[in-house]
Amino acid sequence: MLNRVILIGRLTRDPELRYTPAGVAVTQFTLAVDRPFTSQGGEREADFIPVVTWRQLAETCANYLRKGRLTAVEGRIQVRNYENNEGKRVYVTEVIADNVRFLESSQSREGGNASGGGNMPEPPSYGGGGRGNSGNSGFSRNNNQDPFSGDGKPIDISDDDLPF
Repeated sequence: MLNRVILIGRLTRDPELRYTPAGVAVTQFTLAVDRPFTSQGGEREADFIPVVTWRQLAETCANYLRKGRLTAVEGRIQVRNYENNEGKRVYVTEVIADNVRFLESSQSREGGNASGGGNMPEPPSYGGGGRGNSGNSGFSRNNNQDPFSGDGKPIDISDDDLPF
């Protein structure tokens, strides 16, 4: 059995960082992911997918991710349910992320050096939770097996590409 998902999209708002009663950090945000086709009216449509991160990855996402940032998320789909105040069963489908990659620097979003010049740092990659990352302390750099590895150049996407 396999439950893995990889998404690339833009945050619809800043992440929300909270802590459980036991003191474990948890962050929630929504990723807008374009559909690969246009509607009958010729407009692009998007799916808005809720993402949850835990522990150190949650704190890192809360510190560095902002609304509109292009982000790659790798994780698993989880469906949970609960009973609301009216006694109705509510189902929630979300992605539990164990790896998040920031695909553009904050400089390029703020109108900085977006032409790919010399002083733009390579966006970092942050992973967490499981999958044999021991000795890695949640931080990873480019490697040949990473599907999101790039050459450190900015991605040419305008604000018109945002679905919100």
